[in-house]
Amino acid sequence: MADLAPGVVTLFGGSGFIGSQAVRALARRGWRIRVAVRNPVLAIEVQPLGDPGQIQFMRCDVTNPDDVARALRGSDALVNLVGVLHDGGKRRGFQAVHVEAARTIAQAARAAGVRRVVQISAIGADLDSPSAYARSKAQAEQEIRAVHPDAVILRPSLVFGAGDGFLNRFASMATFSPVLPLIGGGETKFQPVYVGDVAEAIARAVVQGAAAGQTYELGGPSVWTFREVLELVKRETGRDRLLAPVPFVVARPLGAALEMVGLFGLTPPLTRDQVLMLEVDNVVAPGAATLADLGVVHPTGMEAIAPSYLWRYRTGGQFAQLPALDA
Repeated sequence: MADLAPGVVTLFGGSGFIGSQAVRALARRGWRIRVAVRNPVLAIEVQPLGDPGQIQFMRCDVTNPDDVARALRGSDALVNLVGVLHDGGKRRGFQAVHVEAARTIAQAARAAGVRRVVQISAIGADLDSPSAYARSKAQAEQEIRAVHPDAVILRPSLVFGAGDGFLNRFASMATFSPVLPLIGGGETKFQPVYVGDVAEAIARAVVQGAAAGQTYELGGPSVWTFREVLELVKRETGRDRLLAPVPFVVARPLGAALEMVGLFGLTPPLTRDQVLMLEVDNVVAPGAATLADLGVVHPTGMEAIAPSYLWRYRTGGQFAQLPALDA
């Protein structure tokens, strides 16, 4: 398949952590970008990432077929970045936001004549997974490929960068808690990938004809254990916190109990489903197509980027002198 020349690309969820970086990467390539989000007012910060008039905002609820159809009218390509990390019920849960929305987007894209479809999934997507999140991601891939066999599937590992929801969460916890939880003993492996590299992969997947129909697993240059990630957080925040092992058999009911805060409109700090995901390593599978196959041959390591934003959690801020912590 031939490479796709710049035209109009619709990004569902284009104002989020990954989406805003994808907007930047596509804008640099001359694409006109339609950012389809539930609340365009909250997405306005991505507008300076392109030239005047290059980025357009559109209100879109991905569970509403009419909204999706309007967002795709006249589009040459689309990127589906919409996702939730915990099951928020019937309208905002895994089934609605991942599976049913993917089906709606796929069908509307076919009707609109969209030429390139890129679906953002996750390493670990598996129809047989005990995790509802992982199952729903795999089902979403199926829904997209059933209508668009040449769709590009991107599966990132843990994504890091300023504004991430992982390193920032534990760094924030370290500012008030004397203990950081090592769920499962801290031996789960991750292959953290920089958000800028994921954004570059998205832009290349939109453009490159050779990517059509392929599935790529996106991981960084190094594999880290959960314990090593928390040790990094300790070093960069200058906070010598106890790493307390929490066996999976304890973490599962703890996660189930913490889910209850979702009933009050709050984001749970941990869910049982997230514990189930932590029981499986989150690394690029042997033989999988990777960032390098998309032309991103020098991915950025976490140790190079994390200090640039974890400094805010130090006592004294950016210019604080870090104490020497035991390894």
